Amino acid sequence: MATAPENRSGSSGREGAVDTDPALPPTAVDEAVRESEDSKWTPGKIALWAAISLLGGMAWFMLAIVRGETVNAIWFVFASVCTYLIGYRFYSKVIERFITKPDDRRATPAEYKADGKDYVRTDRNVLFGHHFAAIAGAGPLVGPVIAAQMGYLPGTIWIIVGVVLAGAVQDYLVMFFSMRRGGRSLGQMAREELGVIGGTAALVATLLIMVIIVAILALVVVNALC
Repeated sequence: MATAPENRSGSSGREGAVDTDPALPPTAVDEAVRESEDSKWTPGKIALWAAISLLGGMAWFMLAIVRGETVNAIWFVFASVCTYLIGYRFYSKVIERFITKPDDRRATPAEYKADGKDYVRTDRNVLFGHHFAAIAGAGPLVGPVIAAQMGYLPGTIWIIVGVVLAGAVQDYLVMFFSMRRGGRSLGQMAREELGVIGGTAALVATLLIMVIIVAILALVVVNALC
């Protein structure tokens, strides 16, 4: 079984990497093999992503030209699903390659701090469900109000493009940084980096930002009703 050494210098020579048992299968696919598979574009792959792009473009076009209060909901589904698939396939690769640089050979806090309470190894599908439920924020609240005031297209852009470029990226990066810092919260990381006074100020600022966001949401809804 893979374990994290105390000195955080695993058999791969990278900081925080895990020591692996040579008698067991490898903990991760070799990086060169993975990049080779990702960069290999077969005719089937090209046709699939071309179809997704065309379907998404058609859905956005229909949302842009529809006038009035009725629009087929299937265009919202196609626009969102196609945009999320393209963002997941391409934009996420840019973030991982140039910013986070994940390494499957590095143990997570759930592995080297496992205590059955705060740190528990969890199936990735369960983690996805937690993330999916927790991301609901300003987008789903403000989006319908904007749609009621300005039409379907601005509200749809606010939600879908906002998730791809901001919401999902912010959540992913915060969780990734927390994982790399031993599962610490945002306040704990701020206190370690800025000291007690700076960390406390960061926590107060975070609370104030949340209060301001709630106030803005209420203001948008009230203005829409007036």
